[in-house]
Amino acid sequence: MPIEDCFCHNSACPDHGKRGHGNVYFRGFSGRDKLIRMVHCRTCKRSYSQRKGTALARCQLPPEKAVAILQHIREGCGIRATARLVGVSKDTVLRYVAVAGDQAKNLHDELVAFSP
Repeated sequence: MPIEDCFCHNSACPDHGKRGHGNVYFRGFSGRDKLIRMVHCRTCKRSYSQRKGTALARCQLPPEKAVAILQHIREGCGIRATARLVGVSKDTVLRYVAVAGDQAKNLHDELVAFSP
């Protein structure tokens, strides 16, 4: 993910939600294997994960499995079939679908707000 796609998630920040504004930069790593970049806002001095605001936020599964769950659902597989194909419980599939649905709604609202 390029830095231009990131923005400050702090609603109290004057630069909240501004993509490519130059106020955020990558600063360190997090996660078990230190593979998730941390984004820092110069304006409000807050840091957060690059995954915040995405379907992979607070994801405990390997990213490949989480993406596989969402791909199976997108292709029309049911919850139980997806759980069986990916090798996770159906509750896990439901949790990821709910998070992805919330993120899709937020993205839709953001894009519609800028539509002419």
